[in-house]
Amino acid sequence: MSIQEVHQYLESKGVNPSVQRVAIMQYMLDHWTHPTVDQIYSDLLPSMPTLSKATVYNTLKLFVDKKAVNSLFIDERNVRYDAATNLHAHFKCKHCGAISDVPLEETDLPKFRGNSEQSPVETQIYFLGTCKKCGGQLSHVA
Repeated sequence: MSIQEVHQYLESKGVNPSVQRVAIMQYMLDHWTHPTVDQIYSDLLPSMPTLSKATVYNTLKLFVDKKAVNSLFIDERNVRYDAATNLHAHFKCKHCGAISDVPLEETDLPKFRGNSEQSPVETQIYFLGTCKKCGGQLSHVA
């Protein structure tokens, strides 16, 4: 996606496209690895020496609030971020830690059976297992 397209995307989500916001969104669109704040900060810092970790964190919070990216809680230690906002699940390899997207259809979603006092606004579906790359390396893991 070009910088102009990133600008337009952010504006369509109601986000003022500052230099830092555009860089962070561009990073998200170029790296479909479900990065953490620390990963984004470390990777962007060499080209943006005035960038702070707080700016990355606050920008991602704004992006989540505006539904430009999703936050993922599949990692026990870190929040991950995903630029894909379409309906999908995630798979995490228990060996290498890689997180990948899994296509979903609306019919794949479980039916919510709560009571009238509960009103879910988000569903996150995660699968844990072994990725194809690590498949032969996990024979010792139960």
